[in-house]
Amino acid sequence: MSVESNPANAYLRTKVLTASREELRLMLLDGAIKFATQGREGLAAKNYEASYNGISQCRNIVLELLTTIKPEFDPELCERVKAIYTFLYSELVEASLQKSVEKLDGVIKILNYERETWAMLMDKVAAERAKSSGDDPARPATLSLQA
Repeated sequence: MSVESNPANAYLRTKVLTASREELRLMLLDGAIKFATQGREGLAAKNYEASYNGISQCRNIVLELLTTIKPEFDPELCERVKAIYTFLYSELVEASLQKSVEKLDGVIKILNYERETWAMLMDKVAAERAKSSGDDPARPATLSLQA
């Protein structure tokens, strides 16, 4: 079965193409957590190919999150978030070089916290918009950290 004909890939493609910017960021965070966990499991099992693949994918996602921040909305906040992503990227590089499960555990913890915070912010903004405009609270919120 080819990649294009796989129903799971078709579903994911549709989900990505129809997602709001906020939902895309949440999906990126979910992917980063998934790949960091795969990298951690690979290191723990001494499967270095799996650890390299997982860590590399996570690093790519963290880099994407870092480079899509738009500082024109809140420069101070954006600089803080950039610092977090830069730190995570450095920790991923070091975890890979040092084969450190502990460093990956720290990255996963921060990514989970970031994901939870982002999901709460999306819910809060959606609820505030619905309250002020009478819209559906399930409508995606527009937030300004990412393009």
